Amino acid sequence: MSSEKVQPRMGNVGFIIFLALLSAFVPLSTDLYLPALPTMTTFFNVSEITMNLTLILFFVFYSVATLIWGPLSDRYGRRPILLIGLTIYMLAGILCGVATSAFEIILFRVLQAIGGGVATTIATAVIKDVYTGRKQETTLAIVQSMVVISPALAPVLGSLLLTFISWRGIFFTQALLGLIVVLGAVIFQETHDTSKESISVLHSLGRLGALMKNPPFSAMLINFSAVSIISLSFISSSSYIFQVHFGLSSQAFSYFFAFNAIGMLVGPLLYIRLSKYIDRMVILYACFFLGIIGGILILGFGLNNPYLFAITELPATLASSASRPPATYLILKQQENDNGSASSLYSAGGTIMGSIGMVVVSFANHWPVLIIAIIDIVINVLCAIGLYVTLRGLRNQIKV
Repeated sequence: MSSEKVQPRMGNVGFIIFLALLSAFVPLSTDLYLPALPTMTTFFNVSEITMNLTLILFFVFYSVATLIWGPLSDRYGRRPILLIGLTIYMLAGILCGVATSAFEIILFRVLQAIGGGVATTIATAVIKDVYTGRKQETTLAIVQSMVVISPALAPVLGSLLLTFISWRGIFFTQALLGLIVVLGAVIFQETHDTSKESISVLHSLGRLGALMKNPPFSAMLINFSAVSIISLSFISSSSYIFQVHFGLSSQAFSYFFAFNAIGMLVGPLLYIRLSKYIDRMVILYACFFLGIIGGILILGFGLNNPYLFAITELPATLASSASRPPATYLILKQQENDNGSASSLYSAGGTIMGSIGMVVVSFANHWPVLIIAIIDIVINVLCAIGLYVTLRGLRNQIKV
């Protein structure tokens, strides 16, 4: 459906906020408890890599779940699938809060990932259901700019919570957030017409393969998904970089993390402004160039000082977030139907790629800042080259 639809129970502003909350599930599920990771590692008396499995496996199973939720929402509608997934997420948050071992935490985080996978996928699909053209791209940018407020606020809130309650309370807070969004899903009105759908669930899942056989879609998907390596490698390692490597407190870490999250917030807003005057492809190449410059600056100035590292990492953070709205728009534009399946593949692709970055930095115990700098440079170079090759090789098929 391409015509704009109104959510009478939410209103336009409420609808955008609801979409932003859905899209914010992943960062809230990670960033809120980042300050508690070192404490949890000590509490359960396990290694750093073991506790990092609560992050790594979250993203792995999240990516798998998104591949299922999207096609199911194409078949049965956005609302019922959303209610099921969000309920699973909420219950898993409670189970994480009462866990008695590292194994249980890891297991319940996997369950939380499976439920949370529904949120981002359906939020993107709903935007494609409701909006077209410039309105769709602008809405994507607005939602994503609101979303990245959560990485700025979540570690600060997490550190604040840790001064009053234990790490368990953070997971109960996530469960409360899940309850709020479940209530939003209850009043949400369906945006995808399934009255004419008669295909089986297996056929719906088969649309994933059909989309991947579409060269413009798959090429754009792979190239832009790689950008997530930059953001997720920094997010997953940030608490250890600032608290262990640089020796800062959890409260100080939250402030440094919030500073870099400013780049995540400003990026999509900056894109909205610039895209009025500059072609989106030019902006994308500029983002890749800025990310490369940021990595070089870290190598030159940010390896041994937390202040200089935060400042020199900011260009890469800003660039990766600014590239997301045009990247999402271009990926979805390569297909006209199967919005849920397309959103699933984009969510899964970014998460899988990001998980690769998380694994790499998990083994960089003695030089995490150096690895972040190398990732910033290498991934941006590869993405710039990949985009150029894709546009030249598929110039008659790519829709821009």
